[in-house]
Amino acid sequence: MALPVQYFQKLVESSPDIIISVDKSGTIIYYNDGARQNLGFSYDEVLGKNVLEIYPNLEEARKVMKAMRADEGEGKGRVRNFETVFKTKRGEQMPVAISASIIYDDQGREIGSIGFAKDIREIRRRDRLVTLAEIAVGLSHEINNCLEVLVNQTELMKKYVERVASDEDYIVESDRLESVASQVRKMQDITTRMAKMAEEGEYGTTEYLDGKMMTDLHVEAAASEKPCVRPAPDARFPLSGLNVLVVDDDASICQSLKQLLESERCCIETAASGVYAMEWLGRRRFDVVLSDVVMPDMDGYELYQTVKKNTPELPVVLMTAFNYDKDHIIKRSCLEGLQGVIFKKPVNPTMLKKVLLQQCRPAPVPPPAAP
Repeated sequence: MALPVQYFQKLVESSPDIIISVDKSGTIIYYNDGARQNLGFSYDEVLGKNVLEIYPNLEEARKVMKAMRADEGEGKGRVRNFETVFKTKRGEQMPVAISASIIYDDQGREIGSIGFAKDIREIRRRDRLVTLAEIAVGLSHEINNCLEVLVNQTELMKKYVERVASDEDYIVESDRLESVASQVRKMQDITTRMAKMAEEGEYGTTEYLDGKMMTDLHVEAAASEKPCVRPAPDARFPLSGLNVLVVDDDASICQSLKQLLESERCCIETAASGVYAMEWLGRRRFDVVLSDVVMPDMDGYELYQTVKKNTPELPVVLMTAFNYDKDHIIKRSCLEGLQGVIFKKPVNPTMLKKVLLQQCRPAPVPPPAAP
């Protein structure tokens, strides 16, 4: 049983794809709602107009007609999934895959054509992502091989410096080598994230210039964040339930401090820079910020100044791997009211607990003795 004509009309009109029909002269005689939604032209703007209204140029329109009249392919008079380009009302070029046929009358004379076109921008974007993912995995592997050599050579240089340098020179040179090693570890972490994101197809983005977006290699997707369940107070763990934001561009330092403080039943979040720390502070309440001093983008001093301005009651503790006050950052911060300072990383756990208690849970001052 054949379907009534009105059924076909309803099917064509409600299709989300672009369906356009033209007469022999190229004048548009049918334009469905899917075409209106995809291209942006109203019915009045295209009906009765030449089909060139929806093509960026004459050459692109001729390519489609040439393909339909070719003897090879789907057969003379038709094409299937032929890739071309349409022009939207906003002037944008939209890549489409078009299946079209020439329409003939009962005497075999050409009277027009009809085309069904699908926007393939999303398909092309996915194809590009697959290609980029394959490149990212390959690059990560090759870069990690080079970084492994740097790690090994840095360790050998540390041992050499320890053997031949004076005590004073050893402090300076070992700090320099540790800085190099820290950056190498950071690069290894970035390449690992690149490979992981490429394999899983999940990544976050951040704005970097004039509204343009770039892949964010520092933070995990927000959906993976799991809020810490604040434990009940426990006399055995004086820091229990403390919400701490750890800020350090060295992922290994963040992880070690996270493990240490979680063993004291603290709730911990980490940030790879002062910029990311401010993002955390904008969406969650913390009891204290524990921050490295020397970091890219926003160092510990700048972070302290910003926190002091925005949330003056929030304690900030600065920590540094240097035995001396490099660039006088600590001195400047202390002059502006900084109370908590921890010299020398790795941090002494006892000293860390003491400083956090002083900043967040100071012992009550006993009342003065009665005269």
